[in-house]
Amino acid sequence: MEIKEIRFGPQTDDHDYEFKKKHGEKFLKEGAKVKAYVFFKGRSIVYKDQGQELLLRLAVDLEEFGKVEQMPKTRRKAYDYVHRSCEEKNKKR
Repeated sequence: MEIKEIRFGPQTDDHDYEFKKKHGEKFLKEGAKVKAYVFFKGRSIVYKDQGQELLLRLAVDLEEFGKVEQMPKTRRKAYDYVHRSCEEKNKKR
């Protein structure tokens, strides 16, 4: 099982978000897990709520390609979550 990572900043622009979302769709279609995270540098930690909203938006947008395995949670200077592909669910049956 391959885990692909997608990294965001807390104030990621819409175009960058769409670009990375397409990569997430591609990874899930290939059968990999996607670990998305928002990394906070320096004082950007004050935007934690924006980071959480970004990951929740990504989880909703990728819902048709797989299932959220782990909801966004806080690690020191990052928020992260894991998304599992639909193909992986079908392989277990």
